[in-house]
Amino acid sequence: MRNVGRNDPCPCGSGLKYKKCCLGREETSSPSGLHEEIFSDVREAMKGKQFASREEAQVFLNGFVQQRNSAPRDEFHGLSSDQMNGILYYPFDSPELVTFPSCLDTQPSAPILTLFQLLAEAIGDQGLKPTATGNLPRKFLREAGLAYWGEVGYQKHTQFGNIRTETDLYDMHVTRIVAELAGLVRKYKGKFILGRDCRKLLGERGMAGIYPRLLRTYAEEFNWGYRDGYPEIDFIQRSFLFTLYLFHRYGGDWRPSGFYEDAFLRAFPIVLKEVPPISYSTPEKEARNCYSWRCLKGFAEFLGLVEIEQESDDLFERRFKLKKLPLLNEAVLFHV
Repeated sequence: MRNVGRNDPCPCGSGLKYKKCCLGREETSSPSGLHEEIFSDVREAMKGKQFASREEAQVFLNGFVQQRNSAPRDEFHGLSSDQMNGILYYPFDSPELVTFPSCLDTQPSAPILTLFQLLAEAIGDQGLKPTATGNLPRKFLREAGLAYWGEVGYQKHTQFGNIRTETDLYDMHVTRIVAELAGLVRKYKGKFILGRDCRKLLGERGMAGIYPRLLRTYAEEFNWGYRDGYPEIDFIQRSFLFTLYLFHRYGGDWRPSGFYEDAFLRAFPIVLKEVPPISYSTPEKEARNCYSWRCLKGFAEFLGLVEIEQESDDLFERRFKLKKLPLLNEAVLFHV
């Protein structure tokens, strides 16, 4: 067991890299929980067996771990530990598990695309002059807010004050950041302009060519925690593809957000250790709220992958149900 590499899948079957899981526990404490489970299984598998050398025993152990890690696991909803390792650490480089088309077959629809199109049209061929602080101009933001929210929505969102800065239309603020990270929009000679690739994609493929760039950038480069006041909990973003896999399997029917929260925490109970102590809440409740807001709404709904219906407007426990939209099956092609 000591021959496992730091970057190999952990023998305990968590789907995490060894250095992120049991390596630290081996170095600081005796085995416990899931870590103890594998040693128990090893002892059972080796019962009554005779080995001529240490090397022969190691070969047997390596085979046992490989077989264990390639078997489907209930907590991963049919995925094996090896597959989970690919989903967590190589989401865009595991073609045996999933592929992401570089261009979609149909023109997609999503909140982020609505905002990007408004931004691209405003930039046009002449560019869009930013404010002195480098943000999008107020006039454009107010026009975009009205187009994005509609008249009734605009009145609701601005009842305590009109749009004054870019962050007052926060979804556009996020869209602009993601578009810049994706190389679709940039600043040149004091103006926002569309990148060369962006103009080419828009001209040849429209939003069907733009969307995959935004999806990958939002998943890989944009910091999800930037959008909310929850603790970092980086693992929520790292596991984005597992959540999409859950939608792929179960999203055909309306399901409560709690269904996906349960699946996430059952698969990755270790995430509770990322939640700092909070006097007014528990680590589990904080992780659940963060996951639902950051992954289900901030990612999946904003990218047009799921439809959400609110079931409760309680300020401290907003509950909703969701199901997948056709765009998920076009933009993310699972092979498992």
